[in-house]
Amino acid sequence: MPKAYLLLFAAIIAETIGSTAMQASQQFTRLGPSLLVVVGYGTAFYLMAQTLKYMQLGVVYAIWSGLGIVLITGMGWLIFGQKSDLPALIGMAMIIAGILVIHLFSNTASH
Repeated sequence: MPKAYLLLFAAIIAETIGSTAMQASQQFTRLGPSLLVVVGYGTAFYLMAQTLKYMQLGVVYAIWSGLGIVLITGMGWLIFGQKSDLPALIGMAMIIAGILVIHLFSNTASH
């Protein structure tokens, strides 16, 4: 896997951790999760910025936001018991399909 995708996936994981910690922070009233939000998002944005050395902004952001939505939804279900209905799941499947189209068929995935 190219370095750009490794950086991007690491950024997405860091953002997912930060977003999950945001829910756990209870509106920043719990110190541990609040600190994890700051570290998670700081790491995520740093890694995303490094990804931009290799990939176009639009492609990076499409993958970042799409996979982030799916992973955060999964974490919400796993950790907080949040459930998604069928239309939401279909929409997320379409997001994944869009990411696959970009990755497999687009020449703009790198620059």
